[in-house]
Amino acid sequence: MPNADELVAIAAEHDRNDPLAAWRDEFYVVDPDLAYLDGNSLGMPPKRTFGRVDRLMRDEWAGGLIRSWEHWLDMPQRVGAQLAPLIGAQPDEVAVHDSTTVNLYQIIRTAVRLRPDRSVIAIDPGDFPTDRYVVDSIAAADGLTVRAGFEQLDDVAVAVRSMIDYRSAEITDIAAETARARSAGALTVWDLSHAAGLHPVGLNAAGAQLAVGCTYKFLNGGPGAPAFTYVASDLIGDVDEPFHGWFAQTDQFAMGPTFDPRDDIGRMRIGTPGMFSLIGAQCGIEVSAEAGIDAIRAKSIELGRFALECCDMLGLTTSTPRDDERRGGHICVNHPDARQLVARLAAERNVLADFREPNVIRLGCSPLTTRFSDVARATVAVAELSG
Repeated sequence: MPNADELVAIAAEHDRNDPLAAWRDEFYVVDPDLAYLDGNSLGMPPKRTFGRVDRLMRDEWAGGLIRSWEHWLDMPQRVGAQLAPLIGAQPDEVAVHDSTTVNLYQIIRTAVRLRPDRSVIAIDPGDFPTDRYVVDSIAAADGLTVRAGFEQLDDVAVAVRSMIDYRSAEITDIAAETARARSAGALTVWDLSHAAGLHPVGLNAAGAQLAVGCTYKFLNGGPGAPAFTYVASDLIGDVDEPFHGWFAQTDQFAMGPTFDPRDDIGRMRIGTPGMFSLIGAQCGIEVSAEAGIDAIRAKSIELGRFALECCDMLGLTTSTPRDDERRGGHICVNHPDARQLVARLAAERNVLADFREPNVIRLGCSPLTTRFSDVARATVAVAELSG
């Protein structure tokens, strides 16, 4: 294959000069020869997670028993405070709890209640299925209208948007789009699932009001790790979330007859947190925080540039933005046999990538674990198998 050897050599040089290369050693890697390019769906496990989960089981659960709830109770907010700087929020504006779908439902319903004079929810019809399904279910239950796209916002209660598109990796300018929605009187709920742990995001700087996201992709929290909710501090006192769970109650153990919500981000909590998955999320967040979100973003940009260079040299078609400011953490290679090629990459080349309808091979570049050599191997393999 023309240029293949050259690309491998260039990748090796990038790896030698990578300032984040040593962070891969923080992760438990079973097969060092595997080119893992699906960390944007499920990140690798940090080594520290194993010891922390073991300590949770032996010391806190077995040893502490019910007494451990004394420090478990506020874990969703403590972990949220650790996550907050990675997305440009204040420590008291983020809680890590429940799943992305639950949190989306909760925060969209919350936002709708803040705009009782409006009856439209706007969403991109190509957005992630969970977001669309949740919007449809809320609209059906509440008698609201779902509008495709964001051109008209003057009658919209809530615009539900992803900062980074899960197919193309295109980044939306959340500052500009939040400002445009606010000027029209609409609230915006941002889904940060493909941005958290990859991009600094800058929620406060962008004037963002509401957001959710997951912790098992670029934040390496593990399968089923809890999601997070962000509510801007000036809105927290106004939100009336729909679940009214007892973990959001002001005096949780008074067991009183009526619900009196907490006056902080804790009012978005619902029920008992899953401590094992929460500990996993905390470990992944810690690793990202220690490596530094700006350094992570810088490597993400370099990985994307190199992947696009590989695509160009190998004659592969990509729909991913070439502008660094508009490109997230994965590269889309378009091919009519994409589904079959993804299967063959795994079976024949020890390359794990991702397929997305209708014709996308998605190469996820997770900066703390993805090597430039992984990108070279994957793109060369796609070119060879499709040639």
